[in-house]
Amino acid sequence: MSIGAISASSAIQPPQRTAPPVQAASSPTSAASPASATTLTPEALKLIDQLKTRDTEVRQHEQAHLATAGGLAVSGASYTYQRGPNGVNYAIGGEVNIDTSPGATPEETIQRARTIQAAALAPAEPSGADRSVAGQAQQMEAQARAELAQQQTQDATGRVQRAYGAAPQEAPKLDLYA
Repeated sequence: MSIGAISASSAIQPPQRTAPPVQAASSPTSAASPASATTLTPEALKLIDQLKTRDTEVRQHEQAHLATAGGLAVSGASYTYQRGPNGVNYAIGGEVNIDTSPGATPEETIQRARTIQAAALAPAEPSGADRSVAGQAQQMEAQARAELAQQQTQDATGRVQRAYGAAPQEAPKLDLYA
């Protein structure tokens, strides 16, 4: 199962913009702005700003999943990209794969379920898929708690039977002599 989210990637960093693009005729400092920025339309520049914002949101979202998932994260984040009008790829979606299998014991399953739930809900704004995974983890924890309670009941019953014998004893008799 996976958690759709956003995470930082060392391989692809979002482009950094130090100053807003300037039209060549707008100011004498336009020589300092990138040459490609002067050829883009205002709509294209607006789209690039939107893509940069989305890229940052997606990467932060996935990083929150990864940071909280710990050892349950199967791999780093994977992204879906959209190429901007400037030729740069921007992350518009992402996913972190998390191992959602139960543990070897009910106690371990409870711990894993809590970690999965925390990882799914770690971003500031969890997606619908994130909330679904958190719900599944909550169900997994409830099942593990039921198994643990059943085991504890069986253990207690076994201790009582060992202490008093497996078969119920006859009621004690009292002989009265007068």
